[in-house]
Amino acid sequence: MIKKIIYLSFILFLITPIDLEAQCSMCRAVLESEEGQQTAKGINDGIVYLMAIPYVLVGIVGYVVFRLLNK
Repeated sequence: MIKKIIYLSFILFLITPIDLEAQCSMCRAVLESEEGQQTAKGINDGIVYLMAIPYVLVGIVGYVVFRLLNK
């Protein structure tokens, strides 16, 4: 029962959307002076995207290695 609760909590944690602000202080200072804030949102999304790609690639390689070792 405890394993199911932990597993469900972990899954809910992974699918819960979280607002992230991934800008460095210099980017934030330059982009906060803008009126529309669309450029700031676009740069923030790009930074988060670039941060996530290495984790996805390492996860894929880890999964492939795991499958190869368990054959």
